[in-house]
Amino acid sequence: MRAVWRTARAAVRRRRLQTLVIGLVTMVSTVAMVLALGLVDAASAPFDKAFAKQRGPHLISVFDPAEVSEARLARAARQPGVEAAAGPFQQATVELPRDAMNFGLGSNLTVVGRPGPGGPVGRVDLWAGRWATRPGEIVVNRQSEWTDDDLGKRIEVPSGPDLTIVGFAFDLSRTADAWVAPTQMTALRPSATQMLFRFEDASTDNRLRAQLAAVTDSLPKDALTGTRSYLALKDQIGGSARAYAPYLLAFGLLGILVAVLIVANVVSGAVISGFRHIGILKALGFTPGQVLAVYLTMICVPAILGCALGTGIGNLVAGLFFDFVFTGPEAGVFHGSVGIAPRVNALALLGMPVVCILAALAPGLRAHRLSAAHAISTGGAPRAGRALGIQRRLAGSGLLPRSVSLGIGLPFARPGRSALTLAAVVLGVTTVTFATGLATTMTRFGDAGRDAYQVTVYASNYKNGKEVRPEHSDLELQALLRSLPGAIEVTARADADVRMAGSDQQVWFEGRRGDEIRLDDVLTDGRWVHRTGEVVASSAFLRHHDLRVGDRVRLEKGERRQTLTVVGAIMNTNARLVATNWATLTSLAPQEEPLAYHVKLRDGADPAAYVRAAKAADPGINPTPVGPNSVTQTIVGSATALTLLLTVVAALGVFNTVVLNTQDRRRDLGMLKSIGMTPRQVTVMTMTSMAVLGAIGSVVGIPLGVAGHHMVVPRMADAVDIDLPSYMMDVWQLPALAALALAGLVTALLGAFIPARRAARLTVAQVLHNE
Repeated sequence: MRAVWRTARAAVRRRRLQTLVIGLVTMVSTVAMVLALGLVDAASAPFDKAFAKQRGPHLISVFDPAEVSEARLARAARQPGVEAAAGPFQQATVELPRDAMNFGLGSNLTVVGRPGPGGPVGRVDLWAGRWATRPGEIVVNRQSEWTDDDLGKRIEVPSGPDLTIVGFAFDLSRTADAWVAPTQMTALRPSATQMLFRFEDASTDNRLRAQLAAVTDSLPKDALTGTRSYLALKDQIGGSARAYAPYLLAFGLLGILVAVLIVANVVSGAVISGFRHIGILKALGFTPGQVLAVYLTMICVPAILGCALGTGIGNLVAGLFFDFVFTGPEAGVFHGSVGIAPRVNALALLGMPVVCILAALAPGLRAHRLSAAHAISTGGAPRAGRALGIQRRLAGSGLLPRSVSLGIGLPFARPGRSALTLAAVVLGVTTVTFATGLATTMTRFGDAGRDAYQVTVYASNYKNGKEVRPEHSDLELQALLRSLPGAIEVTARADADVRMAGSDQQVWFEGRRGDEIRLDDVLTDGRWVHRTGEVVASSAFLRHHDLRVGDRVRLEKGERRQTLTVVGAIMNTNARLVATNWATLTSLAPQEEPLAYHVKLRDGADPAAYVRAAKAADPGINPTPVGPNSVTQTIVGSATALTLLLTVVAALGVFNTVVLNTQDRRRDLGMLKSIGMTPRQVTVMTMTSMAVLGAIGSVVGIPLGVAGHHMVVPRMADAVDIDLPSYMMDVWQLPALAALALAGLVTALLGAFIPARRAARLTVAQVLHNE
């Protein structure tokens, strides 16, 4: 084994280019795969861990107390198939003043009466203070940062007793916004009864519905008013991660394929150009197995180094990338648990070298089978029959210069090597095409509605930790903002927390008033609001509630109820968003006032100058310029980086092929130069041989890249429950396709240029000396 290692180590040092190519391609592929597989794992694993720790409910069910008693619900929960149940708990909806939002609460609070944080289902993580055990006390479901001063503060409830915050707790399942002692519920006038269920089989929504039906079969028909599945919550929390995973997986798979092709090409070329070396090794006593081991070891060394480096880089990038992906109210639950799992690292460290070894095995077996005498006598000269015949026919036609006709025939001298190189070029073009389409779609997604407004003015400000209210009234402030230099449109926006009637499903009801109430929304179906009683909803809201344009939804806030018609769907990932005009909002929530004003500036106006003018006009407002879409920037930036790396790798594959071809045909080059071929003609001939592969690669790779775009991008959109309008998917116009048609040609020519110039500088004396 020592002789095998020494020989392989010498081959690694001697073949520096091949070593670099293999190491680079495995590194790039490993980085993409570590990120992609890590994201897929992180999209569910941390949730599953936290959910299991809290014994989260598979279904949160809400019942009408007028239809079914608590005792009857308790008996129904003992049906077969129910693993565990908690409740019944009384549930009330409490209207809060705006100041309560300082505690991280909305204006529509779901409060549940519960004796303690423990239990067989839905255990609550009490992480500050204590549990509410007496009337007048409340525990808030909040995970954000807090201070000791927050404990002991009072929440004023207009329709009930004031409540003192005695603790902060976190419930991943969102069974309530806050909890009080059961004895407190009477004063809050409960309107529903909550039950938490865990079932023996909770694998699918269909199984959950079937098991819930068995539980409620003996109850009155109208007793159940709403349910919420943990699967929907899991999808929502992991949705952003799953949106990134498809394109990273695509790049990872493309990288693996490129790695396989280039490794096979490198080993095949090493075997062919090293026939004499193989013969000498066998003559010295190397067994066929040892010769095979030499070539596999020659591949393993850079492959293992590339995988180790790629895994390290992947983990480093993942730390920054995951912090961006996992944001939102639940992000703290995953703090410290979101990262690359050991099994993902193990798969990368072991899997990629195995892939490289398998790719090298077929050409390596050729060296294994060669006898010493045959290997030495064969040498490195290729069979020129196919190439020579094509070159003669092209030269005889007189249509092409001699250097071009000779170059076109060269790929046929080594058809296997040319096929592997062509496949690498095809994958390079596929990658460029796919990335171009992805970047165009994401840029259009990020720019959607960006011209609608350039500044958002919030109707409050904070100075020295205290809230400062505007000096002007609502309508005065809107008129003031409209009068400042540069403004041409101002739209007020107010948000109200309401519920879907008969359930605990919270809805973010957004009303708009002013010059352009569409703001930055992109309509994907239906139309915009024209009259009172109409709403548009986010595509995520419609999906979660199985609604379509034309359906009616019933919303309620306090004692007010409205039945509204969905007339349009907008591209938005907020699964609670329903938007409408000001008249419809105030009919359900008449006390709501604007939270923000969106200002559109005339072309050429400076947003920073407008912000300064607005601050000077009223210190109680907080104007903020609209920044770029960070999600778009992240996807486009990472896709561009991966594309550049894979394109460089494909070009290095071409580079390696030209070097091998030049080595194989040194004698032919010497003969051509001896009869008068100039260095420029040698360069043209060599680059033409790769230009043929580049042109074919473009023809094949562009349709594959387009197909990949149409396959991956919709899956990214589905992961976050949005529908993309057609113009974001129809990104392929003739100018773009014409530019992409040059991608394969440019990749091939860039890879071929340096070795072509080296071949052109070879002298006849050098070639004859080698002979």
